[in-house]
Amino acid sequence: MVSTQALLDSLLAHKSAINLAGTAQKNTALEAMAQELENQKELILAGNQLDIGAAQGKISPVMQDRLLLTAERIADMAAGIRALIGLPDPVGLVLEEHVAENGMTISKTSIPFGLVGMIYESRPNVTSDAAALAIKSGNAVILRGGKEAFHSAQAIVQALKMGLEKAGIHPGVVELVQDTSRQSATELMTAKGKIDLLVPRGGAGLIQAVVENATVPVIETGTGICHVYVDKDADVDKALAIAENAKTSRPSVCNSAEVLLVHQEIATQFLPLLEERIAGKVEWRADEAAATFLKDYTPAGAEDFDTEFLDFIMAVKIVSGVDEAIQHIAQHSTGHSEAIVTENEETARNFTLYVDSAAVYVNVSTRFTDGGQFGLGCELGISTQKMHARGPMGLREMTTYKYIIRGNGQVRM
Repeated sequence: MVSTQALLDSLLAHKSAINLAGTAQKNTALEAMAQELENQKELILAGNQLDIGAAQGKISPVMQDRLLLTAERIADMAAGIRALIGLPDPVGLVLEEHVAENGMTISKTSIPFGLVGMIYESRPNVTSDAAALAIKSGNAVILRGGKEAFHSAQAIVQALKMGLEKAGIHPGVVELVQDTSRQSATELMTAKGKIDLLVPRGGAGLIQAVVENATVPVIETGTGICHVYVDKDADVDKALAIAENAKTSRPSVCNSAEVLLVHQEIATQFLPLLEERIAGKVEWRADEAAATFLKDYTPAGAEDFDTEFLDFIMAVKIVSGVDEAIQHIAQHSTGHSEAIVTENEETARNFTLYVDSAAVYVNVSTRFTDGGQFGLGCELGISTQKMHARGPMGLREMTTYKYIIRGNGQVRM
């Protein structure tokens, strides 16, 4: 097994192959990577079946769905890579430029970070998404996935490396950490001077561990305690469709809704209809007021409004109006995605003004917080911080910048 430190040293030796690559070469590499994912489909599925087999009895069916690969999902991964080909190259852009009084031209120009590290859990598609984003943005990347998805990730990376080699880019610009113990994660967190940016993507425990222990720069991708607020002026049909979609379409992902807030004046009509619509699908964790409108529920504990369930469970609370909804979200949200359902423009404006999350929706499901849905191609993660990256992290968020100053012999007096 190649050590993590050896992989880092190899990446540093070869990263210029991608840091300095031109747009045409990077796009050629992306097409070749997508083709090899398709060509190696059977090997990838075989690796995934090893992971699925090992997961039986250890993780929930919902989490097994996150881990599962199918021919369709591999095709989606390839399509996600190809989507990046048509997007503008984020490297070499002149972000700002001006001429100083002394004649110097000062240009703020986008450049790759250099070497990006990624620590993530059990979603195999993250492997291809992260590698593709790194290649298009001119970065080398070291990937450290969870042990639950190791065989899947290994097969995916092998396919991607084959594509890189066919495109004439050294395959050593993408590496998968072979050691899935905590030690390898610690090595990435403390690889100061080697890793230029580290991105954790996973549950609250993983993200907290990286934020607290890393000595390298980190972009925090937060957990998703996402809210849907159904206002008294909501269109009931829209509200039913949005609440159902936000919770049940894929509950294991971070943009699924975990908390439903309902205005007290619409609860009598709305909650029984919603319960009937998704009967048997969702376990309701209802506060005392919400419980009076539901037939089948579990009384909500205080922790239920601070939990990312990632399952068919939803906390429900009755509120007196948009102000209380905003206040509740401020206290309990992780800053990911929140939605209001209302036909009242003033209420919607107040919600979007005062709710301080990365994505705020009006009459739309929270499930759209996604790089592909936002037109960014695939994504590295959803940033819930307020630094240079917030929300879905696409190509532009994987670049930094430097100042290039041109002159004609100017000296400072």
